[in-house]
Amino acid sequence: MLKTSLQFDEAIKKCRNLFEKKFQDYGSAFRILRTTSVTDQIYIKVKRLVTLQTSDTQKVEDENEEDCFIAIVNYSIIGLIQLEKGTSENLQDNKGETMTLYDKYSAEAKALMERKNHDYGEAWREMRVSSITDLIYQKVLRTKEIENKQGKTVVSEGIDANYFDMINYAVFCMIKIAEGNQEIKEQLA
Repeated sequence: MLKTSLQFDEAIKKCRNLFEKKFQDYGSAFRILRTTSVTDQIYIKVKRLVTLQTSDTQKVEDENEEDCFIAIVNYSIIGLIQLEKGTSENLQDNKGETMTLYDKYSAEAKALMERKNHDYGEAWREMRVSSITDLIYQKVLRTKEIENKQGKTVVSEGIDANYFDMINYAVFCMIKIAEGNQEIKEQLA
């Protein structure tokens, strides 16, 4: 599981770097988003993934599967930030504080991943990227349903748990894509 831990860190580093660059470009404009809007952004990305995975043609070629998984990680962390802080029209949020929250939630996601990997024996490694994508899709739909019920559930985990699961599933897909790319490089060498 040390390998998974290191791979997780690499994937999150890639996501965090993009988040930080977008923060430089846009500031904290995401702070106006209600969590329902964040969930809908994840929904858009997972629908894009399904299209990429099932269609032979693509009319917009500037976004690949990995880009979508990075977006899912980053929007899920935005969702967790919004759950904690609420919405705000003050777009002058401190970058350091925002990045600290990013790191906090990515660390919590990693800790959850490590606990579940221990209990499930890294079963995700035997799964297809398309199957993990479907799990993210299911989590998004569950989250939308919980949001439609104003967060009230009978026995289910809350919105935050779904965001954490989406982070971890997306990171798993990033790892599987990176491993696949490495295998191709080794075969061509």
